[in-house]
Amino acid sequence: MSAEDLENYETEMELALYREYRDVVGLFSYVVETERRFYLANQVDLQVRSAAGEVYFELRLADAWVWDVYRSARFVKSVRVVTFKDVNVEELSKAELAL
Repeated sequence: MSAEDLENYETEMELALYREYRDVVGLFSYVVETERRFYLANQVDLQVRSAAGEVYFELRLADAWVWDVYRSARFVKSVRVVTFKDVNVEELSKAELAL
């Protein structure tokens, strides 16, 4: 497999992922971004925690979809994320979900 073949394969995978996102985005109410992942979810619980003087975020998602080109099963029942980085949670109106 050449470098060009690999690049074409990755491009096709990313395009397929975008198409899947476009097809499922209407099923979800929230968009969640962390430093490592992008999620769609129907339930979001974000808690600010502290331990030993450090502040961190604990994020729990239910009924979620994960934007990850290398993941074969992107629909997940629940997700727990613990991070020291920023977390962005947006609740979307159904009008915003129409592409």
